[in-house]
Amino acid sequence: MLRRQLLVLCLAFWASCAVAQNLPKPGPKDLCPVCGMLVAKYPNWVATITWKDGHAHFFDGAKDMFKFLHDLAKYAPGHRKEDIAGIYVTDFYNLERIDARKAIFVTGSDVLGPMGHELVPLASQADADDFLKEHKGKKILPFDRVSPDMPGSLDAGKF
Repeated sequence: MLRRQLLVLCLAFWASCAVAQNLPKPGPKDLCPVCGMLVAKYPNWVATITWKDGHAHFFDGAKDMFKFLHDLAKYAPGHRKEDIAGIYVTDFYNLERIDARKAIFVTGSDVLGPMGHELVPLASQADADDFLKEHKGKKILPFDRVSPDMPGSLDAGKF
């Protein structure tokens, strides 16, 4: 029984690593659908939404990704949240892409992204706690607590 559980855990871990490694990367001409910036110029901040039909949207940071997710009708007419296959962000510390739904985000820090104040993605609560202290962050939020008005508040300098 213990062997079976260990095998299942190992396979789940391997599968999650394989998915992250096989994510598409933005090409040199891929533009953020929210702000229009060239995404590949900012590899440390790339966020990606993959769709069940195989295509992907790339963003120059988590903030624009959240703007997109909270207003699909504006940024991606005809797309539905039910058609999303995966949502990924780049972890601040290890620069690897991680599942955005499991990431922890820090706002109000002294670290700026390509579009200014950013929702800085981190892989764990411990990393988020350290980042908050080291970079004078204001709030720590899980994915599902990033409200539709938060990205705009960051643009306005309100944390």
